[in-house]
Amino acid sequence: MSNLEKNPAELLCESPRTATTSVEILEPRDVPLGGPRAMSVRRTLPQRRRSLIGAWCFVDHYGPDAIDKRNSAEQDGMMVPPHPHTGLQTVSWLFAGEIDHRDSVGSHALVRPGELNLMTAGYGIAHSEVSTATTTVLHGAQLWVALPEASRRHEPFFEHYVPQPVAFGAAELRVFIGSLLGPQSTATVFSELVGAQIDLPAGASVDLPVDSRFEHGVLLDAGSLSVEGEEVPLSHLAYLEPGRDTLRLEAGDAPVRALLIGGVPLGESIVMWWNFIGRSHEEIVQFRAEWQADVIDGERADGRFGVVAGFDGKALPAPELPNVRLKPRE
Repeated sequence: MSNLEKNPAELLCESPRTATTSVEILEPRDVPLGGPRAMSVRRTLPQRRRSLIGAWCFVDHYGPDAIDKRNSAEQDGMMVPPHPHTGLQTVSWLFAGEIDHRDSVGSHALVRPGELNLMTAGYGIAHSEVSTATTTVLHGAQLWVALPEASRRHEPFFEHYVPQPVAFGAAELRVFIGSLLGPQSTATVFSELVGAQIDLPAGASVDLPVDSRFEHGVLLDAGSLSVEGEEVPLSHLAYLEPGRDTLRLEAGDAPVRALLIGGVPLGESIVMWWNFIGRSHEEIVQFRAEWQADVIDGERADGRFGVVAGFDGKALPAPELPNVRLKPRE
């Protein structure tokens, strides 16, 4: 997806609430996403006091949004023109609907519920995302993983993985990144991470074994949930620092669906602006200039970002850079 938040330093939420159980509750903010036909998403990461959870650096949550095919309103559905990325991996995870993915390394794939689409941008890539004609409800999450210094210039590539559900007590898990309770995702990662969907029946609870070296986040998609005794409002993200080897989740009077993310703290500063991750203001300026040259000059297969074949339309120009130096996040 393409981030349209032009002045994030001014739009970030208030400082997160910290519970007595050391659970921080990160509140979402509504932001536009996707270009001229921008859709609204709820963003819980990054925030002023919390930029990273492990190497996870970006969490967008959207839907369920009904798409009326009889209505030609431009805001219906997802229509994200070709746009660039550097220094990160995009993690696409759907609960409902279907998205057509195309990228400049030649990938053409569908994003479907319960199936991971993982795109490693590395040195540079461009891609588009469009909800399919058969989609009537669109509901899911888009997450980014920051690549560590040693891997951020890797050649770009794309992967697809379908995790099998695993029962643990009353819970059902689908581990799409890393490993948890035995299942190991085949998706490539460049730092120690975990990503999983967790489903829990109403009134049930589970003490989930986790890696004590990891910091974790739990995004509530549906139902009512408490994490370590702290209630998590819908679409909010609960953050837990490293040092615990179990994570207690309790469902209220409605079944829970949540995403668990986590990892060893990245330990590096990053500079993130628009769709780029680098290590300095100057790098971001360079990435933007190269993308703008590609957009202005037309499709250039020999540029850093390549060409997204099969997309009917123009690529998305970059917004103007702010008139201040971009600051590192950590």
